[in-house]
Amino acid sequence: MLTDYERLAAMNKDHLWHPFTQMKDYNNSDPLIIERGEGIMLYDVQGRAYYDGFSSVWLNVHGHNVPELNQAITEQLGRVAHSTLLGMANVPAIELAEKLVGITPKGLNKVFYSDSGATGVEIAIKMAYQHWHNQGVRGKTKFITMNQAYHGDTIGAVSVGAIPLYHDLFRPMLFPTYVVPYPYAYRHEGGETGAMKATLTALRNLLETCADEIAALIIEPIVQGASGIIVMPPGCLREMAVLCRKHGVLLIADEVATGFGRTGVMFACDLEDVSPDLMVVGKGLTGGYLPVAATLATDEVYRSFYADYQEQKTFFHGHSYTGNPLGCAVALASLKLFEERNMVERVSAKASFVESKLAVLKERPHVGEIRQKGLMIGIELVRDKVSREPYDWSERIGVRTSLRARELGMLTRPLGNVIVFIPPLASSEAELDAMTDILAESILHVTEGG
Repeated sequence: MLTDYERLAAMNKDHLWHPFTQMKDYNNSDPLIIERGEGIMLYDVQGRAYYDGFSSVWLNVHGHNVPELNQAITEQLGRVAHSTLLGMANVPAIELAEKLVGITPKGLNKVFYSDSGATGVEIAIKMAYQHWHNQGVRGKTKFITMNQAYHGDTIGAVSVGAIPLYHDLFRPMLFPTYVVPYPYAYRHEGGETGAMKATLTALRNLLETCADEIAALIIEPIVQGASGIIVMPPGCLREMAVLCRKHGVLLIADEVATGFGRTGVMFACDLEDVSPDLMVVGKGLTGGYLPVAATLATDEVYRSFYADYQEQKTFFHGHSYTGNPLGCAVALASLKLFEERNMVERVSAKASFVESKLAVLKERPHVGEIRQKGLMIGIELVRDKVSREPYDWSERIGVRTSLRARELGMLTRPLGNVIVFIPPLASSEAELDAMTDILAESILHVTEGG
């Protein structure tokens, strides 16, 4: 007779198609099957415990099975699980919208809900496009994105993405975009200053010649995530915002990964006092519980849609679960915990502790760079530190390191040969201590043979 694990593993192999996963490779190994969570720990069906070292893909904030969040969902279930926002409203959606307006950068006064970061980006793109159309400006139809950008996997989000491995195959399906270089300081001979100058020069030149055909620039503020946790030089985001404003181009801030305390402030835009025209939030919005995202817009953008019915300026977009009461209720409870537990204020001390713990890796021959902003950390593994020669992708160094970490009791997922460490914000110093020990041991085991 099959054990519970064997039965589940067989069904998993027979029926589940996993995202970002080569299934032939995956099905040749024993799958990890999570059964429950408690605090920052996850437990598989065989009873083994693992630290959640990447916040279940960058979204968990307070840990798992949090009583206050569980209660918020239970109480809302006793009222209504779902009610559409098409032509009507519900209590949690209204209250959450007011809360979001109060904590996001100044001027973002309108909230449009969706159910994932990618759909939130789709909304922002369509809003920006129609914003100009509704004002009779027909030429502003193009978008600017940044090299190695990732904004989700739906068609519009992929169109403004620029990671070849993920996006090039689909180019014939997509609308064209302008691409400017992201300020990769560690790859630029001039360091931070040179990288920032190159980015701003490219953007300035593009705007000076093509602003009349550009609707918006979309950017991952301060930290570019899926490209390998690349941190922007100080002041660059602010200067880009100034250029957009000067040339009449909307700024879309994709804060899906960087929002809700991850970089040491509530939103990464706060680090440089930038107020975008449109902002997308998701992931940590519900504390990692339910799929809710939001696109926030300024009054100026909103007013371009606000018209008599006959003018047909309505934003014809929506999702079945837009503003879901369960999701909005748990998001409200999560934001309450942020306040009660001073979550954002405590990130800086935790980030400093992690930085000091990972310092032991900086001189290792196969650690090219440790990139960090708050509790977003990427550890780049290279064949040779001096020449910065990379490992070949076929060696799967990042995958092997993450598998070793799993053997030692911590879960994470690499970005190529960059090891990602994005722990729940609620992680204690003792838990961060244990997780960084596992990280270091895993990296040395794979790159130096122990």
